[in-house]
Amino acid sequence: MAEPTPRRNEPRLRPAPLLFEPAQVAADPEHFFDLESIDDPRALLARATELTQAFRAATDRAVEFQAIAAAQLADPRRFDRLTPADIAEQAEWTEDYAKKMVEFGRDLMRGVEGPGHVDPV
Repeated sequence: MAEPTPRRNEPRLRPAPLLFEPAQVAADPEHFFDLESIDDPRALLARATELTQAFRAATDRAVEFQAIAAAQLADPRRFDRLTPADIAEQAEWTEDYAKKMVEFGRDLMRGVEGPGHVDPV
């Protein structure tokens, strides 16, 4: 199970690095971060687990940035602010999800974290 995303006052764990693959290797659909070349099942499990944790951490972090961007775009002080429907269309979300992300982003920008806080994801 993935660990919860660390919040502002907690240090972030450093997951395994996600290295870019050369274009010619990445074009091969059977190739994935060189996992197919690992023969030892223990080593394969360890590396695949590292990659899984790295992707989860990257996803959590990206979602936080999406939420902050959504909150900034919906800020009523902006003359060019967007509605939740506009944000939903741009991000390919539902309008309800966009509203939750705007609120989550506002909470992140205020530094609000607590027992009543719910991550929209």
